[in-house]
Amino acid sequence: MGDHPGDKTLTTTDTHPAQKRFLFSILLTGLILVAEIVGGLVSGSLALLSDAAHVFSDIFALGLSYFALRLATRPPDDQHSYGWHRTEVIAALINGASLLVIAIGIWVEAIQRWQTPVEIKSTTMLIIAVIGLVVNIIVAIILGGHGHHAHEHSHAPSKGEKRNLNVQSAYLHVLGDLISSIGVIIAALLIRLTSARWIDPLISILIGAIILVSAYRVLKSALHILIEGVPAGLSVNDIRRSISALEDVDTIHDLHVWNLGSEEVSLSAHVVLNDANVDQQAIVMKQIKEVLSREFGIEHTTLQFEQTRCGEGHGGCN
Repeated sequence: MGDHPGDKTLTTTDTHPAQKRFLFSILLTGLILVAEIVGGLVSGSLALLSDAAHVFSDIFALGLSYFALRLATRPPDDQHSYGWHRTEVIAALINGASLLVIAIGIWVEAIQRWQTPVEIKSTTMLIIAVIGLVVNIIVAIILGGHGHHAHEHSHAPSKGEKRNLNVQSAYLHVLGDLISSIGVIIAALLIRLTSARWIDPLISILIGAIILVSAYRVLKSALHILIEGVPAGLSVNDIRRSISALEDVDTIHDLHVWNLGSEEVSLSAHVVLNDANVDQQAIVMKQIKEVLSREFGIEHTTLQFEQTRCGEGHGGCN
């Protein structure tokens, strides 16, 4: 016997504000990309061009996230029974890989620039960097206003909090670019004061490090979901203890918890009731669902009641 409440698939109405935020963010970020490329070429600043590379990765990330967000709203069909939730994870994986390549490219160019310094026009560099900082702040506010959550009505505690990997990764991109803009501004001021050309490749190396950290975070989250790891903030042992604490539950085994996408958490388990309560399956199922929803924010469950205390498979027994 099992229970399958419907997937909490986002509707077009739910995601429309998020899509508008992404489109507006892409437009603003595209404008600053053009400005930084032109400014970097005119000023000769590698730090500014490195930041432009980061901005390009932001546009790439925002575009992928926007596409995945639209695709994830498609309902399940005959060939995709769970729907299209994992498209956002695949988009994040591609995004993280591109960040890794960009970071390595910046470091290679920075080393070459360190060995062969070029003249830097610090004033042009400074003006473009300030404009970039302002735009990045605006975009960060736009994406931050989305709260990183597509289910803001959820009352689950923080350990069961559902985060949209697309929005979160896009926000991290923009936040990292904001920090990069600050780095370019600092470099421009120091070059203007000291005329030390080595500051430019040094800041570029630091920007590459920031991009690498963002890549690591996105790749780690995406890969964890794709290998069906336990969602961040949740513990299989904690869930087992909470269910086992119910009066009519004898044991629980073959307990599995995983992500369909970055937000949609699923759970399956085999439940054995006390001998005197085998006819209370419907009541106990409702109690388990309430515990899972209230304490862990898990809505999509598959529960199987049986007589054997510990069946085959993984997930452990009490």
